[in-house]
Order: sequence, then C-alpha cells, then structure tokens
Amino acid sequence: MTDPVNVLLIGAGEINFGSVEGPWNHTLRLEKILGSRLRVVALVDIDVSRAQAAIDAKLHSPVANSYVQCKAFTTVAEAARSLLSVTPQVAIVGAPPYARGTDIAGRDLELQLVEAFPTCALFVEKPVSSGPEDASWRVADVLAKKHTVVGVGYMLRYLKAVRMIKEIIANNGLVVMGTNARYIMAYEWARKLAWWDKTRSGGPIVEQATHFCDLSRYFGGDVHLPSVVAHTILHNEPPGALSAKQFDENLIPPESRLPRLTSATWKYEGGAVGTLTHAIALHGNTYDTEFEVYTDGYRFKLVDPYGTPKLYIRRPGITNEEIHIFTDDDPFYTELASFVDVVEGRSPQTTIASSYEDAIKTYELTWGIRRASEAAAVGYA
Repeated sequence: MTDPVNVLLIGAGEINFGSVEGPWNHTLRLEKILGSRLRVVALVDIDVSRAQAAIDAKLHSPVANSYVQCKAFTTVAEAARSLLSVTPQVAIVGAPPYARGTDIAGRDLELQLVEAFPTCALFVEKPVSSGPEDASWRVADVLAKKHTVVGVGYMLRYLKAVRMIKEIIANNGLVVMGTNARYIMAYEWARKLAWWDKTRSGGPIVEQATHFCDLSRYFGGDVHLPSVVAHTILHNEPPGALSAKQFDENLIPPESRLPRLTSATWKYEGGAVGTLTHAIALHGNTYDTEFEVYTDGYRFKLVDPYGTPKLYIRRPGITNEEIHIFTDDDPFYTELASFVDVVEGRSPQTTIASSYEDAIKTYELTWGIRRASEAAAVGYA
C-alpha cells in the first residue's frame, strides 16, 4: 500500500518518544513499519512546550517528512477543531494512566477520542487506567458499541518465545499447572515523582508488574480474584531502605510511597496457581526478569523478555534443558505492526493479542494484588 497513514499521538513522553529507562518508543516503531507512509498529524500533551520540543527533534531527523504537518495541542478537542480536513486513522494513546480509562471528566481520553474521531483506531498503553475498574468497563462498553478497533500495549504477548510456549502447549494438549513471575526493577534512573507516588501511578504492581500479571493471565486464564493473597515490604521498614534514589522521596506523603517488594499468589479459575514477586531493588538501569510456566512434563522459563529473550524448556524424559535465544525480536514492533495490519484490513481483529476488555481483567488482577497487600500491611504496619 502507498496511501499515507494519518497518526494522532497522545502524550509527548517516553512511551511515544523513548528514554534511557527502557525500550519504549512508539514513534520509532511506526517510522520503521510505515516508512514514508507515516504522517503524524498532531501531538496532544498538556505540556505544549514539551510537545513542540518533541516535534522539533523529529523535524531535525531523517524522518522529518513524516512530521512536517504535525502540530502541538493541549487537548483532544483543540486538535479536533484544527483537523477538520484530516481524519486520523490511528491514535497512539501514550498519556499516563491517570488521564484515561474512565468516564470521569478529564480522565476519559478514549471517550474524547471516539467522540472527536469516530473512525479512528486506538492503540492504548498499559495499564488501561489508574482509576476505578468499573469505570474502565463502562469505557469498554462504549468502545464496543462504536465498533472501535482497540489494542492495548501488552507487548510481551507478541514475543517469539511466548508464542513458542503457546504452540508447544497447544500442540501437545497440555494444561497449565502454574505460573511464576519475577520482576526485579533497577530503580536508580527512575526519578519521576509521579511514578513513586502510588496515588498517581497506581503503584508498582498496577503500573509496572502489570506486564507480568498479564503474561500470567495469558497462560493461566482468568483469575479467581477473591483468592489473591499478597504481602509487601513497606518504604519505612528496614529492608525497604534504598541507597541509590536520585530524587527526594520526602516530597511524597508517607502513605503514598511505594512498597519495595510485593509477593502475591492466586488461584486461576481453571485450577492452576499463579505467583508473582516484584521488587524495587537493583541499581543501574538493567532489570532482572523471569517468567515460568509449568505443565505435566514441561517447564518453560523465559528470561530477560525486555532485552534478549532466552527460553529454557525442560521436556518429558530429558534432563538437559533446551535453550532458545531470540536475538532479533522486538515485540514493540510486532504489536504495532499487527495493529496496523488490522487497521488497514490485512488481518482479522483477532490478530490483536490484547483486547481492551481482556486488559481490564489484567487491571483487575493488579488492583486485587495491591488491595490484598495493603490489607495485609495493616496487620504489621
């Protein structure tokens, strides 16, 4: 196809434009996927100076032609008034979760977008929100009634290693027995106060470990939410002292500060058991992440899914592990390429691995873990 693809960007931060904290950078992937067909028509961010700086940087880069029509706006409504003759086909919703996922005024970006641009497909970052879960379900209902194409950025579902595990399970008729997720964060470069304030970010499970909660659900299925049990190390407990913080945590009220470690278990509705450990512990910027799936006769261990994924497989009757290393895998690229294929009619909507409704179920699990851990903390605070 040679027709241009009009893209509306929501958010001028690292999700859409990259940072030293990780591999997130949606504009970089869109530039690779669409090439000269990419036409970014607007960038919406409440900080218009930051938005303009992001546009200017692109205009002084090799992909400048894709941004020559891009203008900065502070609201979706303002962008809609300016784009009367241009219809965005895709909106990349990379604004913070407190700005979206609800029907509460000012926190309803999805509803604003479908009202302003009824035919526009939405690619929404995870988690779907930081607001009430029931409000997210009401948003889902509106999106479904308007037949809006929606994908959510749970990119780990698109990893080649994850798809290999899925294929082996399906081809051998296996039933998942359990999942075990371990996410150890490198916190030294995480300096934004909003992230360290759980009233704004949602907390480390809701905002960050959500990827591993989602991957757990991808294999274990729906979770029996009343079964969730969780414990934490709080910021003011001796094991919770962090020596490499590069910000002043005293600017955050004590009751809003993040737990340093969360350990959770739950029961899946299909009978399997899930576990998760998340810790804010490492220095530098390299995380330590692993995810395991257990079935009868098999153990799958995925290591470093955010970097160079390695999949270790133990099969029946074989003591030695089978090792697969995926050096050329970019799940951020794959998820957006799959989304664009659906938008342009080359693939069915089922190609999108994470629907809005399913992402809400992951959001419910993360809140279930947070609430269980906070309830338990009352007993030892």
